[in-house]
Parts: sequence; C-alpha cells; structure tokens
Amino acid sequence: MILAIDIGNTHIVLGGLVDNDLKFSARLASDTEKTEDQYALEIQGILALHKVDPAEIEGGILSSTVPYLQEILPRAFRLLTGKDILIVGPETKTNLHIQMDDPSSIAGDLLVSSAAAAAQYPTPLAVIDMGTATTVILITGDNNYVGGLIISGMATALNALAGNTARLPYIDLAGEVKLQAKNTVEALRSGAVLGYAAMMDGLMQQFSEELGEPVNAVLTGGLSKYILPYVSYPYKVEPDLMIEGLKMLYEMNKK
Repeated sequence: MILAIDIGNTHIVLGGLVDNDLKFSARLASDTEKTEDQYALEIQGILALHKVDPAEIEGGILSSTVPYLQEILPRAFRLLTGKDILIVGPETKTNLHIQMDDPSSIAGDLLVSSAAAAAQYPTPLAVIDMGTATTVILITGDNNYVGGLIISGMATALNALAGNTARLPYIDLAGEVKLQAKNTVEALRSGAVLGYAAMMDGLMQQFSEELGEPVNAVLTGGLSKYILPYVSYPYKVEPDLMIEGLKMLYEMNKK
C-alpha cells in the first residue's frame, strides 16, 4: 500500500492506495500545534480503523501548503513505518512543462492536481481547486503549465466578511440557495454560492475566448460541491484528483 498525504491549510487528506485502487480516504485537521508523535498516533488510529497494518505501507508521498506540517508529517510517517516519504517539490518529476517566472514558488498541491488532470484530459485545460483558497491553473499545448489565478476561498471570504462587519454572522454553506434571499443567512449563503458559480463560469468563458477554443475544465476541492448545482459550464468533476495525482507522481519518482 502507498500512503498519499495532501496537507492543506484546513485539512490533511490521507489516501491508502493499492495499485490504482483507493482503499480508503480520511481527513485530519491541519494543526500546527501538534507534534510528530501526535500525528503518528492519529494516522495509526486511521490505519487501524481501516484494518491496515503500518507494516503494509511500502512507501508514501506528500504535498503541502503548510511549511511547518511539511516538516512534521514526514517525521510522523517515519515513526509509524520506519520509511522516508517522498515530498512533492520543484525537483519532482511531472508530466508538465512549467512556464512560470519562478517555478520553485509553485505549491506542491498545484503541481499534483495539474499533473493528474493533464494525464486524463486534453488541453487546453483549466484545473479549479476550491478549498481555503480557490486556484485556477491553465495548461495548454503539450502540457504547458502557463499560469493562472489565486482567489479567496468561498468559506474564507464569508468568514472575513463576518469578522469585519458588526451584524453579519458566520454561516454554514450547506442550506437553501435563492437568487432572491429573504433573510440575512440565506442572502450570505446565496451570494457566496451563486457568486462563485458565476465567477467560475465567467472565467472559463474568458479563458476560452482568449485561447480561441473551448477549454476543458476540471473541478475539485472540498467546496466545489456547493457550486455544482448552479454552474452552466461543462465541468469534469474529480473529487479524488489530489490522491490520484500523488499516486501518479509517486510511481514517476519512487526510484
């Protein structure tokens, strides 16, 4: 089994992979107060829950947007398995041709999701990941990673709005969405969901017009499910894109 770990700002996603099959997926909170020992115990508990012996773990791969946890999780992995874990970074072999001003500045999660999407879909291709931040990466031609956008995440924007106003509450994104909302909570939720849905559709239209041809669009990330009922562009939905990408990059780089 390969253990794939994606460290985001809010959650850590673990995936247990055998060959090309995802045997289990689990989430932990991203907590920079925890030590490697605490994370080793938590991961051990998740493995036990899914009836996996740590001795079955032959290797692992990790991508991270949190520098502290990029130091801690590899130590936890070694405590648990006795092995080193592969960390996705600028030197990682991918199927992408990076055309950025500073390739070393690209976060590992963007490399992973872009590589996974480019392996499955023809270019031009936009990879949209909706989490704490919303990222949009454009891939053209022969898998050329040409750049993109970073936007405040939907929940992040709502929390900022509540934190910087006197009367607007913190809300849950789950619930009814209406174009003509009748109360404050509905108005906040509907504004976020419908606004981000319209934003994504508009961006895909702009990319297509700029390139002079339709752009394939892959949608992933924990918050993407909220806008799906309200978008009109033909997105390909890939909820496990990060785990699939980590497995692919592990196979490309394990030697």
